Amino acid sequence: MALPAGFLEELNSRISLAQVVGRKVVWDARKSNRGRGDMWAPCPFHQEKTPSFHVDDRKGVYYCFGCHAKGNAITFVCETENVPFVEAVEILAREAGMEIPAPDPKEREKANRQADLVNVMEQAVRHYRLQLKTASATVAREYLSGRGLSGPAIDHWEIGFASDRRRGLYEHLIGKSVAADLIIAAGLAAVPDDGGAPYDRFRGRIIFPIRDGRGRAIALGGRAMNPDARAKYLNSPDTELFDKGRMLFNFGPARTAVGKGQPLIVAEGYMDVIALHEAGFTGAVAPLGTAVTAPQLARMWSIAPEPIIALDGDRAGLGAAMRLVDLALPSLAAERSLRFCVMPPGKDPDDVIRAGGAVAMRRELDRAQPLFAMLWERETRDREFAGPEERVALEKRLGDAIGRITDPTLRRHYFQEVKDRLFSMRRRTPAATQRGGQGAGSGGQALERTKRSPIMTVGSDMVLESQILATVIEYPDVLPGILEDLEAVEFVDPFHDNIAGAMVTFDGAASELRVHLVDRVGAQALEQFLSQPHITFPQLMAEVSELEYVHSVITDTLKVVRARRAAESEASEARENRDGLTSEIETSRLKDAAEALFRAESGPKEDRIEYDIAPSGAKMIRAERNELERAISGTSARPARAR
Repeated sequence: MALPAGFLEELNSRISLAQVVGRKVVWDARKSNRGRGDMWAPCPFHQEKTPSFHVDDRKGVYYCFGCHAKGNAITFVCETENVPFVEAVEILAREAGMEIPAPDPKEREKANRQADLVNVMEQAVRHYRLQLKTASATVAREYLSGRGLSGPAIDHWEIGFASDRRRGLYEHLIGKSVAADLIIAAGLAAVPDDGGAPYDRFRGRIIFPIRDGRGRAIALGGRAMNPDARAKYLNSPDTELFDKGRMLFNFGPARTAVGKGQPLIVAEGYMDVIALHEAGFTGAVAPLGTAVTAPQLARMWSIAPEPIIALDGDRAGLGAAMRLVDLALPSLAAERSLRFCVMPPGKDPDDVIRAGGAVAMRRELDRAQPLFAMLWERETRDREFAGPEERVALEKRLGDAIGRITDPTLRRHYFQEVKDRLFSMRRRTPAATQRGGQGAGSGGQALERTKRSPIMTVGSDMVLESQILATVIEYPDVLPGILEDLEAVEFVDPFHDNIAGAMVTFDGAASELRVHLVDRVGAQALEQFLSQPHITFPQLMAEVSELEYVHSVITDTLKVVRARRAAESEASEARENRDGLTSEIETSRLKDAAEALFRAESGPKEDRIEYDIAPSGAKMIRAERNELERAISGTSARPARAR
């Protein structure tokens, strides 16, 4: 049954998947969040005791992390009621109060036309695959081999070859009784401006089939073998089947892989996607010869809340990242954002994988930065902020960009992050920005540490994390004394977590810590991390040893981070209470967590003071007692330091 365009979308928008599924399952009250449409239950498709079946009611999709069943309301009814697709649509349409329209002759004609075009495309794919095995494709096969593609990989991606013949494919298809108008409509051949005989669009190129989410061949991409070709890569034109502004290369298989737990990685081209897939990153896609568009971004978010944008490490790649930031800002939400993984200078994902394998690529992906970090990078790179005028201009630029976020809660958090970073920037001094050499613990010349601001105990968790780690790098001798506290903290940012993990496992001399971290995260990444504007260092005190004071500051700041996490965890559990009522136990836990956070953020005060017990049994502050004794005895001895 051919349904009018948009009917199924309208049907899915009118029904609640949670309500449909709820007739077959019992929701898990602890994991489910009805307000957000985030529902969990034991899977109805296989036997299990734990709730691994997830329904996203807002998106109208379900997925089981146990048996990998997935789909929408229609597929759920098909599977659970054992009815065909048409009958499932009829059942749901009755529930939604919708009338199934009579078959539209125009829609039926359109569906038949598309089926004919898909058939022509499949014949073209088969023809080009056979051509890759001929003598004329020797150079193409050598190129593919040089790029590390094996025979099975070439077969998996259905890679082919278009010879230099002007009408090779066209004549082949005509010989198979394919109508000329279909060959042209499919984008396989073009008619010259003078009205002459049609000619093949793809000549002298390696051919990559482009398939839609249903697995149908709808277009082709071609990589020129001639280095002097006008276009290195050429895609099919827009056709009745193909809209290059909406499609993503490898979308169907990537959607399946992401559903099974793979990250969605967005690369720039075919070879990057193929290299990522062959290295085990099977959730890779690419736009088709254009910058990412809004429809493509919507497609990405339909299968993953936070795609990783893996861009080439050149000026063009950075430019694409910044354009994508602007495109994404208005549509950002709590579960809809991006992370950016910019490759090392001059390299793309394929280069990284060929040089260092999957391990090297995983290391780059672990360094992926959140969208806010890219926005901050764009507005602060190669600029000085010594005076208030520069900082005001920065605040205005960031405010203009963040103001485009339509989600009010997220917009508020972005503005708070800007305030945190600007506050840290104002507290920095010129001496703190001139970090040459390696710091005291690694043999470098000591800087003017007495001019540095103290490490922050306010600001976002990201700010505190980066300051803790940067201080350890600056004073590596302190690491053995804070290892236990450092290991107890779960770092929010993956890059921070990677650095902390490298510190915890480090067992060399303090002077070698930087070298160890460079091996782990890369020299450029480490330098970018240490040059963030909000990085500050402890202000040293004349009467306190360097190591002792830095150890104290880091320990106190780690306490703040741990206390925050504990308070957030307790508050989150309280919010998940199904009845909306907090028990006395939960109230007590919340109170304890809040008090612990207050104590941590307030910092140690009175318990650092040393006391003496007078003969009368009274408690006296030692420093004050010493002052009194000196006054009485007339001594000029130096007072003991209160600790």
